[in-house]
Amino acid sequence: MPARLASIRGAEHTAILGLGVYRPARVVTNDEVAGPIDSSDEWIRTRSGIKTRRFADADETVKSMSVAAARDAIEAAEIAADHIDCVIVATSTWLLLTPAAAPQVATELGINGAAAFDISAGCAGFCHALAVASDLVKGGTARNVLVIGVEKLTDTINPKDRSTAFLFADGAGAVVVGPSEEPNIGPTVWGSDGTQHHAIRQDKDWMEFFREIDEQGTDAVRPYLAMEGTAVFRWAAHSLEKVCRDAVDSAGITVDDLDAMIPHQANGRIIEIMARVLKLPENCALANDIEEAGNTSAASIPLAMEALLRNGDAKPGGTALLIAFGAGLSYAAQVVTLPNWK
Repeated sequence: MPARLASIRGAEHTAILGLGVYRPARVVTNDEVAGPIDSSDEWIRTRSGIKTRRFADADETVKSMSVAAARDAIEAAEIAADHIDCVIVATSTWLLLTPAAAPQVATELGINGAAAFDISAGCAGFCHALAVASDLVKGGTARNVLVIGVEKLTDTINPKDRSTAFLFADGAGAVVVGPSEEPNIGPTVWGSDGTQHHAIRQDKDWMEFFREIDEQGTDAVRPYLAMEGTAVFRWAAHSLEKVCRDAVDSAGITVDDLDAMIPHQANGRIIEIMARVLKLPENCALANDIEEAGNTSAASIPLAMEALLRNGDAKPGGTALLIAFGAGLSYAAQVVTLPNWK
């Protein structure tokens, strides 16, 4: 008779225990990015809602930004680093295929021996990682999980590409996920649509680039991030309302119960459409960090969460809907209780 394997159970409920962010020091205006794409401040504001963004300098890396945000999140959570059993880094701009960023980040933080891995789900990466972290704690695989959303998109965009150069920026946000006496992270509603893989993509794979180097030498053009803005806009405008409503329903609440909505900061017009179709209550704060931070992909939701809390538009303990979408196309949403922040 086969041996019976033991099973484990973790916490019944989970919460975001603490939040920290890192914003690069350099503030970049629309006028600075407009020249190479033959654009203007007015055009960029009208099209995206962006007024400024942050660009990382050479010494502000995916690793260093992750560590800075994570340290603040751990401090806000009021736990010791050695109580973290897993580190998840959500990013699309760690430019090594291997090894992942997460083990190096964990070591830098003094989190020794913990599981550590990266998640690549584009701009939806943070919400994906949050879902995995919550389930790890509920399953008993980890006591506390550090989740980091981080991007250095300026390493991947062509400053002359009119569809991307004005949108994307850099930064990091981190949260600690751990056990809770009450359910403070709702069920995740997520999915993907591979038929839209072309909408946000790397414009050539590395093997194609290597062949071009062999054939063209220094004339070969490196891969860049490419986006079909109209396709993304249409998909988001028509597909995300149901995801948001399903996440709210799964959490056992109504839209009227929301204190805040924190969508991925992709485009100011998309954010406005989502708020309008959901008919958010007047007292529901709507994150609009894109005005000052640009689109930071996997970092955008924790950065936007911090901005709401810092500005007093929302408070720790409030109920917030998170919704993210990006390359894949991938999407994820969940309702959470807003955490302490630093």
